[in-house]
Amino acid sequence: MPIRINSSSSNFGDEFRKFLNSQRETVSDVENIVAQIISQVKDKGDHALFDFTKKFDDCVLTEDNIRISESEIENSYQECNTHELDALNMASDRIRSFHEKQFPDNYNYIDSEGVELGLKWNPIESVGIYVPGGSASYPSSVLMNAIPARVAGVKRLVMVSPSTKGKLNPLVLAAAKISGVDEIYRIGGAQAIGALAYGCNSLNAVDKIVGPGNAYVAAAKRQVFGTVGIDMVAGPSEILVVADNKNDPEWIAVDLLSQAEHDPLAQSILITDDIEFANKVEEAIDASLRLLVRKDIASASWENFGAIIIINNMGQAPEVVNKIAPEHLELAIDEPQKMADKIVNAGAIFLGRITPEALGDYVAGPNHVLPTSRTSRFSSGLGLIDFMKRTTIVGATESSIKKIGPAAIVLAEAEGLGAHALSIKLRLGRYRDA
Repeated sequence: MPIRINSSSSNFGDEFRKFLNSQRETVSDVENIVAQIISQVKDKGDHALFDFTKKFDDCVLTEDNIRISESEIENSYQECNTHELDALNMASDRIRSFHEKQFPDNYNYIDSEGVELGLKWNPIESVGIYVPGGSASYPSSVLMNAIPARVAGVKRLVMVSPSTKGKLNPLVLAAAKISGVDEIYRIGGAQAIGALAYGCNSLNAVDKIVGPGNAYVAAAKRQVFGTVGIDMVAGPSEILVVADNKNDPEWIAVDLLSQAEHDPLAQSILITDDIEFANKVEEAIDASLRLLVRKDIASASWENFGAIIIINNMGQAPEVVNKIAPEHLELAIDEPQKMADKIVNAGAIFLGRITPEALGDYVAGPNHVLPTSRTSRFSSGLGLIDFMKRTTIVGATESSIKKIGPAAIVLAEAEGLGAHALSIKLRLGRYRDA
């Protein structure tokens, strides 16, 4: 059963801390298995990559068929119905428009000592996108990962995705075509992450890897970080809904289930100030579960990790929310913006009763790749800047180095770095006062 915590309880603090510190994922031998896979792909290249793909995906690969051909992409695009393509294009336009507004500014100036200082932004040259396969296909994830990269100016955009007997979901390929992906490979799992990081005969390495995946993919991204950049190591999805008794309980119930149906390890949390309303939502969840295709997954998530937190009044909600630091936060209350102004830890906020989180997953525009497992305390969702890097600029003159150089010499000598100090001393000697 989902847990219940009441802020009026004398042991609320202990119960809430226990809830915050509970783990939904356990790390067993995944790290060791992944390390062996990556090591073999790094050392043996295509040979290991093809062996693992046959073993895990029952797909026989060669240098000739590992990459999805342009004709296969076009045929898949034609297989999709008009309604699906129209929806993808609408989503694409909105995602692109939102991310185009995120461009940071370059700047350059001369400070009071006459030193030229500046900062310039450049796109990452090549990016690999991981798209999950298996129990569900996510064309929306293709859009959310590829479009910001393309808007940022990434020159080479590579997509990998595990196939079912060599075939990829047509809508996934259509999303890749719409997003402007350059290369698509029918590989998945830790072996695909290894290939993206280290390269092989069939696939050149990239500079950064983004996109969701299972525990093996997450572990692989963690292990190759440093060789390449990564977006984040995301855990199972989560939603927190703050709702008062003016809501329709069925709406709130289905919103909670919208994340529960992703994964048995997903988490759905309700915060309300009305016990009777909480009871009605719980009843509505039981009724709604019977209607879902993925009811077994959603039921396991709700039963094992669901939570209802009863607070005395809505004034308590921001503090509780900020401690939970949810991935998705719905504020189904009057004047939601006032509460949103007090929220500092959340991946994405959805304002009001008419704004379900599902809009953000598909067509709203902001990215749906968001920090999970309380990491919104220190990180953000995927955005344009994740596909860019900044370079700082320094330019000294004869006059300015005389003003700031002596202090640099003092600090270099204090750190015992003589060559640092000497490099400045030589220039001060050359530019000494007459």
